[in-house]
This record gives sequence, C-alpha cells and structure tokens, in this order.
Amino acid sequence: MRKERCAFSQQSGFSLIEALVALLVLSIGLLGAAAMQLKALQGAQSGYQRAVASLAAQDAVERLWAQLDSEHNECHGLAGEAAEWEQLWQDSIPGLSGTVESATDDCTFHIVLAWEASPGSAGEPRLVYTAKLPGSRP
Repeated sequence: MRKERCAFSQQSGFSLIEALVALLVLSIGLLGAAAMQLKALQGAQSGYQRAVASLAAQDAVERLWAQLDSEHNECHGLAGEAAEWEQLWQDSIPGLSGTVESATDDCTFHIVLAWEASPGSAGEPRLVYTAKLPGSRP
C-alpha cells in the first residue's frame, strides 16, 4: 500500500497566519480612515470659527457706520459700544478678544479678532479686518 500525503494537512497553519495579517492590514486601514475623519472635523470647526469671526468683524463695521456723524462728516469709532460688541460675539466663539483700533486720522479702522484655537489646529487663530469710512476723525 502506498501512503499518500494530503496537501491540506501541511498548510493548515498557514491560513491562520494569512487571516491574522489580513486583520492587521484592515485595522491599520480603519485607523487611517478614522484619523482622516478627525482631521476633517477639526478643519470644519476651524472654518466655522473663522466664518463667525468674519461676521463679528462685519458687525463692528456696521456699528462704526451707525456711529458716523454724517452732518459734520466725522467718525467717532465704537466708543462705549466696544465692550457690548465683544461680549455679544464671545458667546459664539470661545475665548474671543476683539479690538477696534483707529489707524489714521482719515477714519480707517482695524478690527482685530483673536480666539482660542480648536484642538489639533496649529497656530493662534487671528483675523484682522480693515475698514475705511468717509470723513475724518474729530
């Protein structure tokens, strides 16, 4: 009688190793996909904060227009409204600090906004918005 060897019995452990390697490759791929999703969410949050900061700067410009004395062609800045304006927008952006600075005598204003960075974002988020109104400083 002839003794035959079965090819199946020689490779029985090999399929287990293949399955473990495939599981390892799959888990690394899933970790990569999760990391990409996290970066996308961080980017969306950073973009949202920058958009709200832009709205806050535009609101400051509208308040400057409201303070404009068209009768004497003079601009006075935000005066007492600066703290109210900043407090209004601090509810929307965490850690917001904003200033409205007069740049020159010709009613040019720099609105400077800074806020807390989102987790995972690099650098200090800051927005500088410049507006020029007609008229001159009193």
